[in-house]
Amino acid sequence: MITRRSFLQSGAAAAAFAASARAARAETPGVTDTEIKIGQTMPYSGPASAYGVIGRTEAAYFKMINEQGGVNGRKINLLSLDDGYSPPKTVEQVRRLVEDEKVAFLFNTLGTAPNLAIRQYLNDNRIPQLFVSTGASVFSDPAHFPWTIGYNPNYQTEARIYGKHILATKPDGKIAVLYQNDGFGKEYLSGLKDALGDKSGMIVKEASYETSEPTVDSQVVTLQGSGADILIIAATPKFAAQAIRKSYDLGWNGVRYLSNVSPSIATVLKPAGLEKSKGLICAYYGKDPTDAKWKDDPGMKEWAAFCDKYLSHAEFLDANAAYAYSAAGTMLQTIKQCGADLSRDNVMKQAANIKDLELPLLLPGMRINTSPTNFSPIRQMQLASFDGQSWQLFGELLMG
Repeated sequence: MITRRSFLQSGAAAAAFAASARAARAETPGVTDTEIKIGQTMPYSGPASAYGVIGRTEAAYFKMINEQGGVNGRKINLLSLDDGYSPPKTVEQVRRLVEDEKVAFLFNTLGTAPNLAIRQYLNDNRIPQLFVSTGASVFSDPAHFPWTIGYNPNYQTEARIYGKHILATKPDGKIAVLYQNDGFGKEYLSGLKDALGDKSGMIVKEASYETSEPTVDSQVVTLQGSGADILIIAATPKFAAQAIRKSYDLGWNGVRYLSNVSPSIATVLKPAGLEKSKGLICAYYGKDPTDAKWKDDPGMKEWAAFCDKYLSHAEFLDANAAYAYSAAGTMLQTIKQCGADLSRDNVMKQAANIKDLELPLLLPGMRINTSPTNFSPIRQMQLASFDGQSWQLFGELLMG
């Protein structure tokens, strides 16, 4: 039985909740009764422009959500600006997003160096820097940077998986490493050496490159000259494609490991040459759209239908686009969990409290999990080998 007193109490509670929601909207830039405005930077130009498909896919994803009515009555307005993979440009664009466009928070900004350039600014101003598109471990440090949370599997974790596989399969091998001369590449080296432990002497040669360089051909020649029979390619797409092609053209028959930031058949392996890419080993966490084994998978069918309506067959085959679909799904879950309270405090709280989230394009058995002390949403991977047409998974889900 509803008494007058309980009715008044429930009415008062509802009014308080509504007032709280109105206050949160008033205090949070970019949030209105009908919209939530979020921002990101992407390298639509420059040496990492192959990643531009990530921003385009995420924009299409939120368009789909908006056509379905949005989230809790609000449409998601994603402002995605080009930073050319240049940290100074990232700073300029993020200041524009925060100070001029008044976005509520940042989502999936791409790159280790670009994200490092804006991390302190965003944390000083208590602006969520959510699900950054890099696997550098420095973005999973809630004790020191509580407003920044990672997304990609940790680069050190991935490199440790490779190191363990090398020790199990070629314990007497000689390793050469090509790496990008920034936090991304240096974390690979650190993780690899950690896994090798007292056998780190297996690394006989290292060669770095700058993203401003036109080619890494000379580095690959130097690495081959070391006598190594294992090559680890810790490179972004443009340079990964060059390294794959050059190592093959040199007749280098070593085992080649490819960083998970560059597994795309469309933007890396085809430019390198599919035949020249055969035998590559990569650590995977998502389903490969080019692999026929997934053709009847419900998640892959969902992805295909999405691409048919909002993108194209080229994006359907692109691992970077598939990655973006999962990242956007994680962002959507966070916004859903926020309910009516889209204050920056609550957005950050919900991003750090995701429990066993299943996504259509993650490998079977994988879940997204975060907590106030775990800012690494994806912590499992599985090895895969490229057979000339698609990536073939082998072994079990691994943690580095």
